[in-house]
Amino acid sequence: MTVLTFGEMMLRLKTPDNQRIMQAQNFEASYGGAEANVAVSLSLLGDEARYVSKFPENLLGKTAVQTLRKYGVDTSKVLFGEGRQGIYFFEKGASVRASNVVYDREYSAFSQALQTEFDWEELLKDVDYFYFSGITPAISAELQEAVLAACRYCEAHGIPVVCDLNYRGKMWSPAEAQQFMAEAMKYVTICIAHDEDFEATLGIKAFDGDQSRGIEQKKSFQKAMRAVKKKYPNCKMVTSILRNIYSVEESQWTALLLEKDKFYETKIYDMHVMEGVAAGDAFGAGFIHGLLHDYAPDELIQFALAASVLKLTITGDLNLNSEEEIKRVAKSSAAARLNR
Repeated sequence: MTVLTFGEMMLRLKTPDNQRIMQAQNFEASYGGAEANVAVSLSLLGDEARYVSKFPENLLGKTAVQTLRKYGVDTSKVLFGEGRQGIYFFEKGASVRASNVVYDREYSAFSQALQTEFDWEELLKDVDYFYFSGITPAISAELQEAVLAACRYCEAHGIPVVCDLNYRGKMWSPAEAQQFMAEAMKYVTICIAHDEDFEATLGIKAFDGDQSRGIEQKKSFQKAMRAVKKKYPNCKMVTSILRNIYSVEESQWTALLLEKDKFYETKIYDMHVMEGVAAGDAFGAGFIHGLLHDYAPDELIQFALAASVLKLTITGDLNLNSEEEIKRVAKSSAAARLNR
């Protein structure tokens, strides 16, 4: 089975050794982006992952595509054209100082793409799932129309749509997000939402903003998940990560899944975080992998969360873990030991 993901892959420049951007004399370079991260994860899990985007016709764009190919992602449908490579600068926090991201993506090749450049009849041919996140429509009005066109095609051809709401306050306002999602959610089959995503993108409150006690708000999240399914009856599953974040390094993680009016809940992981980036993408990929392989709901949500917390132990955007490694964490109740 094939999953197609649609979004922008960016050049990621990270300050070394927890430095502030204003201190840095050099940056560690890599590539990543929500939908690209999901595609790489799926490929590493042994699934057929296809990625659609637009890249600049230069070495930066070609290197980004080569990164995807390196991990087995099908890039045969990506476009190249005028524009630049989008960049994001990542400043890793420490203790009470939060991590920070600075976007430099204006005039990127993808941000200037026209909706007419994406032939969804061709792109979605032989595809079993379509995935996008809330980041893609936040980039431009043209990409909003492209996402909606893809969703309409999926509805007409029985292709399930997976959406990670993935709200980014630096990219659009709640009003803008809610206006778009009110239309897009009519086509979504599986909705992934964490923390403030519910309220910012759907206008449904689930979380009071206190990141130190997200898990304690489980009933509020459950109420919000039921509200999503009631408002959008086409949405068959709603799933969410709940967290207690005590500092950049220390947190607790669990997850919920609502399917057929029944909730499924994972165990709680006590995490020492190496880097808190793209764990939501790892969760989404783990969830889709479970769908592709007919995991039972309790196994599905546990596998997805295990993929997510494993990503917290890896630097960079990409979740470089195998199915075997994720299953080991999902099933284990013991601390990690030397694998030899």
